[in-house]
Amino acid sequence: MPSIAGGGRLFAAHRGGIWWLRRRQHQPFSSLAGGGGRGGAPHLPVLIVGAGPVGLVLSFLLTKFGIKCAVIEKNVEFTRHPRAHFINNRTMEIFRKLDGLAGDIERSQPPVDLWRKFVYCTSLSGSVLGSVDHMKQEDFDKVISPISVAHFSQYKLVDLLLKKLEGIGFQTCFPGKIGNATQDLGMESKILMGHECMFLQQTDEGILVGTSVNNGGRMVERKLHCGLLVGTDGARSTVRELAGISMEGERDLQKLVSVHFLSRDLGRYLSTQRPGMLFFVFNPDAIGVLVAHDLEHGEFVLQIPFYPPQQMFEEFSAKVCEQIIVKLVGWEPADIQVLDIKPWAMHAEVAEKYIGCNNRVVLAGDAAHRFPPAGGFGMNTGVQDAHNLAWKLGLMLNGVAPPSIMQTYESERRPVAIFNTELSVENFKAAMSIPATLGLDPTLANSVHQVINKSLGSIVPRNVQKGVLEGLFSIGRAQLSDYILNEKNPLGSLRLARLRSILDEGKSLQLQFPAEDLGFCYEEGALVAEDCGEKPQKGAKLRHSKRASREYIPSSNTGARLPHMLIRALPASSEGVFSTLDLVSGDKLEFVLIIAPLKESYEIARATLKVADEFKLSAKVCVMWPQGSASAEVEESKSELAPWTNYVDVEEVPMVSGSSWWEMCRISRKNVILVRPDEHIAWRMESDMMRDADSEVRRVFSQILCLN
Repeated sequence: MPSIAGGGRLFAAHRGGIWWLRRRQHQPFSSLAGGGGRGGAPHLPVLIVGAGPVGLVLSFLLTKFGIKCAVIEKNVEFTRHPRAHFINNRTMEIFRKLDGLAGDIERSQPPVDLWRKFVYCTSLSGSVLGSVDHMKQEDFDKVISPISVAHFSQYKLVDLLLKKLEGIGFQTCFPGKIGNATQDLGMESKILMGHECMFLQQTDEGILVGTSVNNGGRMVERKLHCGLLVGTDGARSTVRELAGISMEGERDLQKLVSVHFLSRDLGRYLSTQRPGMLFFVFNPDAIGVLVAHDLEHGEFVLQIPFYPPQQMFEEFSAKVCEQIIVKLVGWEPADIQVLDIKPWAMHAEVAEKYIGCNNRVVLAGDAAHRFPPAGGFGMNTGVQDAHNLAWKLGLMLNGVAPPSIMQTYESERRPVAIFNTELSVENFKAAMSIPATLGLDPTLANSVHQVINKSLGSIVPRNVQKGVLEGLFSIGRAQLSDYILNEKNPLGSLRLARLRSILDEGKSLQLQFPAEDLGFCYEEGALVAEDCGEKPQKGAKLRHSKRASREYIPSSNTGARLPHMLIRALPASSEGVFSTLDLVSGDKLEFVLIIAPLKESYEIARATLKVADEFKLSAKVCVMWPQGSASAEVEESKSELAPWTNYVDVEEVPMVSGSSWWEMCRISRKNVILVRPDEHIAWRMESDMMRDADSEVRRVFSQILCLN
């Protein structure tokens, strides 16, 4: 969809007409929680464009928080192409609170022993050059998180999300089942399939969205109206384009063909002989990366690099792809079934901004950032975008926070995306170090491709160019022959030794980044920054060596995710132990203040509950008692917090003997910690440093809610 940005307006061509977005003053968002739409178009506070994991997670969270929303999706059915498959710790923590989604994933995913390794080989049945096991004992012991990472195809995740949404009243509507009259269309809690966003027009009350609906092959125009539009419509986002938001970074790092296929024969073989998640195959006949989405059911995706215009996507027919698969396997499985073939380009880009059109248009997920797949940051970062955005939208649309709180979504999430972009590029380069070590430098291949494009592109027929390119690549792949790549050949022995060194030292492609997945910290946004020496300078996080081996270190710094520790409710109940993360509700917008049972801290707790009530916020106090505290001691909270009853007493159940909650957080028990609805720390302070608790807490909430 062409769009032209300029002069303070955005113009979008639509069937010969011109529609425009003009920047205007608007009503407070809280006034848009109900009421009619513009020109008879049905109205909702929030309309989400794109029914991938990010859009569906956001719609679930908003619905839980009492915000009416709907989702439109341009495709008439959900794709079965597996796409993303790795779910990191932080995303699984979020999924724990989506009505048990994380547990469903754990029960449905393949056994971990079938996907914990990356395997490097000459063919799937040939020599193994090396392997890397990406799971550690602490992953199984759940030391740093209450849940482990997962390997689960994106389309299966979407299926589970749809079931969860059905459980809270959502309905998926396909084009043939939707009436033609816009007025008859009740949008709330619906996923409208076959609705492609064609234009946006800003109104006094929000955004008028023009859609084209594929209704049984006949295109029908339909207008929808919303107070706020969220673009979760993927890497080629129409919302981003229509809002005139550009991307910044590197484009076209590599072009690939993605081949989705089934083979139970191959799945059974790999399950018993060499199980793994990723297989990097290098031989004189073919090179490719095989993603084993499900060995038990024989579901795979093969990634093949290709170089247009000499190599055209159309040349990768099902038959050609089967031939490449056989070359990489080393024998011919009898049941190869190619399901889908897609081209894609690898980018490393972040949107110049996440918010547009007077806070009316918001980007999340791949619409806001496009990463190389190395490390699986794409979908995970997108789900965490939705988690950050949902509670802020909830407070804004309920009239508790002003529209300016939306800017904190950008100030918090965009730096994370920039950092993850750099990290994924570093990880991608690490992956490329393996073929380079074997004599196949990908940068050299790209250089050869560019030389052919520049020197032969305009004067030599494409078929001749293709022959030259593939001939040179064939010569390059000869470096992988058994004659060269063996221990008896001095050159081959040296290369194999270097490869083993790269794998052993953790310098190859990595899967888990706990320091980054769990340890990222918001430096500015909906929080109260600390005035202390240990707070890193802005940008320092982006300057450290991305590939350095860094373990996750629990932190209670403002902006950090609340550290995980097992705790038990007091007095003892049948609940058993649970995580500190479970102190934060997944069903309502609630702040949590964690304190030790100290007189000064109780005073701050009373002030917090009082001020939260004034601000129309839900808040709860958690009193953290040392392990082994007696019930009589715990009675102190009742008298100290009266007349307030929204508190809970818990005792520590540390994994490491003698390590208290406050020691793990690296602070004294005089501190109080205020946690936001997204489980990030909004404020921290020593209780004996506060003179006027009411005034200080009022200042804190005003700053978090952007009321200043």
